[in-house]
Amino acid sequence: MSCSSGHIARGKLVLQTGGSLVRLLRTCDLSRASGHRAFLSCAGQHVAHFSRSHPAAHGARILQDRRPNRWGCRLSTSCQVAASSPHAAVVETAEKKSSKQQNQLISLPTTDESPQLDRIRHSCSHVMAMAVQKLFPGAQVTIGPAIERGFYYDFDMPEPITEQDLKAVKKEMQRIIKADLPFTREEVSKEEAEERIRAIKEPYKLEILEGIAARHPDDPITIYHLGKQGGEGEHWWDLCAGPHVETTKDLNPAAMDLESLAGAYWRGDETKAQLQRIYGTAWETKEQLKAYQQLKVEAARRDHRKLGQELDLFSIESESAGGGLVFWHPNGAAIRNILENFWKEHHLKNGYQLLYTPHVAKAEMWKTSGHLDFYAENMFDRIKIEEELYQLRPMNCPFHIAVYKHKQYSYRDLPLRYAELGTVYRYERSGTMHGLFRVRGFTQDDGHIFCLPDQIATEIRGVLDMVEYVMGALGFSQLEINLSTKPAKAVGSDEIWERAEDALREALHTKGWDYKIDEGGGAFYGPKIDVKIQDVLGRKWQCSTIQLDFNLPERFQMAYTDDGNNKQQPIMVHRAIFGSIERFFGILIENCAGAFPLWLAPVQCRIMPVTDAVLDYAQDVVAQMREAGIRVQLDSGERIGKLIRNAEKAKTPVMCVVGEKEASSNQLSVRTYGDDGDRGVMAMAEVITRIQDASKTRMPF
Repeated sequence: MSCSSGHIARGKLVLQTGGSLVRLLRTCDLSRASGHRAFLSCAGQHVAHFSRSHPAAHGARILQDRRPNRWGCRLSTSCQVAASSPHAAVVETAEKKSSKQQNQLISLPTTDESPQLDRIRHSCSHVMAMAVQKLFPGAQVTIGPAIERGFYYDFDMPEPITEQDLKAVKKEMQRIIKADLPFTREEVSKEEAEERIRAIKEPYKLEILEGIAARHPDDPITIYHLGKQGGEGEHWWDLCAGPHVETTKDLNPAAMDLESLAGAYWRGDETKAQLQRIYGTAWETKEQLKAYQQLKVEAARRDHRKLGQELDLFSIESESAGGGLVFWHPNGAAIRNILENFWKEHHLKNGYQLLYTPHVAKAEMWKTSGHLDFYAENMFDRIKIEEELYQLRPMNCPFHIAVYKHKQYSYRDLPLRYAELGTVYRYERSGTMHGLFRVRGFTQDDGHIFCLPDQIATEIRGVLDMVEYVMGALGFSQLEINLSTKPAKAVGSDEIWERAEDALREALHTKGWDYKIDEGGGAFYGPKIDVKIQDVLGRKWQCSTIQLDFNLPERFQMAYTDDGNNKQQPIMVHRAIFGSIERFFGILIENCAGAFPLWLAPVQCRIMPVTDAVLDYAQDVVAQMREAGIRVQLDSGERIGKLIRNAEKAKTPVMCVVGEKEASSNQLSVRTYGDDGDRGVMAMAEVITRIQDASKTRMPF
C-alpha cells in the first residue's frame, strides 16, 4: 500500500505536501478561563478556553462546535510491506525517501507570532461581516476577533445560516477583497458613536460601546471603516481597536477560507440571545493555506477519540452512564496504572506523603472554602443524606487541609508535602465536553505543600524540578513558563505578596528558565506559575500549575507554632504536574499517535506462531516473558501476515514471529513498530533482557 510521507525531526512534525514540506511550529493553548465560560477555536479544531484578557472573552460562549477534530501529534504513516522471509516483513517508510529530497520549508506562524497575520485575519473578519450583512439583510454583528489560526465573527441572524451559505459568503468576500476598499481609522466621542449605532439599529454594538466606555472612560472610541465614508461606493464600519491592513488589496483571496459554523450565546449567558459564529482562516499565501488544510486532514487521523476507539483504550458511555464520564478499558487502564505508579514513585522519592480522601463531603466544608459562593455553577447539585447536605467534590484542597488540621504542627515540622490522585466532579454543559479534554469526572494529580515563608523558593524549585523530570520522561522536554502577579483585588498584605512573588522569581532564576510575566494575572489569593508543555507538532498545552494561596489557610484557620511559641499561618502551595490524568492521557495519545513508548505500551510484545506446530514453544515464551515482568500477548489462529498486520495496527512496540527454525533454536524473529521493522533473529533470552532494559531506562527496544 502507498505511503503518506512525513517524518519527525528534532521534535518537529514535517508533512510532505506536493513539492513542499510544511512544519507546524505551534498551534493553540488550552488555559482555563477565569470568570468567563468562553471558548476559542484553534486551527479548525475543538474549542479551547480563552484567557480573561482575550477580547472574545467579553463576547459569546461556544454552545456547540461542528469543527473538525483536534490536531494530533505524530504522523501515522502507511507503509509498503514486503516479505523478506516466510514470517518477517520489512517496512520502507516515506520518511527515508523524503529525507533525500530537497524541499522548501514553509512555517505556519500563529496570529500572535506574526503582526502581519494579525492584521490580515482581523481585516478578513470585517470583510466577512460586511459580506454577511449584504447577503443577509437584518443580520446583526457582535464581535469578530482574530484568533490563533484564523478569525471568526458572531451574528444574530434573522434566519439560521447554513454550511451551504458559506460558499456564497466566501464568494462575496473575494469580490470585496478584489474591489480594493480602504481600511480607515476614526476616533469619535462616546456620544457620537452611540448616535451612529442607534441610526443603524445595532443593539449589540451599543452594549459593546458601554463596555468599552466603562473600561476606558477617558479614551476616545475608535471606529474602523471599510470603504469610503459618506461617498459613493460600498461602505461598512464597526467599533474596533485594530489593527488592520491598509486596503483589501493587501488580502490574498486565494489564501482565505471559511471553515465552519458554531452556536454561541451572547456574553456567554444562556438566558441571552443565541448567535451563530462563522469561523474562517487566512494566510499570506495560498501555499500556507494549502499546508494548513493538509495538516488538518492529517490531524483528523490522529484525534485521541478516534485512536481511543481503535486501540480500545477508553470510552465515554453517554447513553448508559451519562456524558463526560470516562470508562478506562484494559489497555487504557494498563497505561494509566503505569503512569500512576511512575507518579507515586517520584513523589515518594521527593518527600511527599500520599493521601486518599473521600469523593464527597458536607456542604458546609465547601461554604467555608468559598466554593459555594464563587464556584457553584461548576458544581453538581447537593445531595441530601439524613437531613444534611453533602457535595461531590470539585477540588481536593479542603480535604488536604482537613488532614493537616488533624494534628498540631511546629515550624520544625514544615514543610509538609501531601499528594493525591484525587477524582473530582465538575458540572460541564453537554455542548462543551470533548473527549478526554473536557469531562465531568476526572482525576487530578493534586499536591499541596504547607511551608514557612522563607521556604517558598526552595519548595517551588523542587516542584519545577519535578515538572521537568516527569514531563521529560514522557517525551515533553520543551516548556513555556508564565509567572502571574498580584491582581488589583487580592487578599493578603502587600508584604506577603511581594515576598511570595520574589520567591517564585528566585526559583525560576535558580532553575535558569526564561519566563513571561503576566502582570496582574494572578488569582486573588496568590501568585502562580503556569507551565505549558510543547508537543511534537509545536502545540502548547498548559498542564502543570504552581499556585500560592493566602486565602484558604485563613478561611480554615490553619496554624503552626513558630520559634516564639506564637501561632502563625502557613503558606499553602497548590501544585499539579499532569493537571488531570484524563486530559494528559489525551495529550499523550495524540503526541505519540497512539504508538506508546515501550515502557508505557499496554502490550509490550506480541508472540505470533506461524503454525500450530510451534504453539507450545510460543506459549513457553509467553510464560517466561510474563515471569520477567513483560506485558506480552499470544496471537495465533490466523495467517502470519494478518497477525503481523493486526500487531502493526495495534502499534505494538515489539513483535516476535515464531517458526520451526526459531522454535528449534530457542530464538525469535523480531520486528519493531515504527522504525526499520525487521530486527532479525535473536535468542529469546536476549529479547527478554532488551525489553526489560528498555522498560527500566524508558528507552526504545
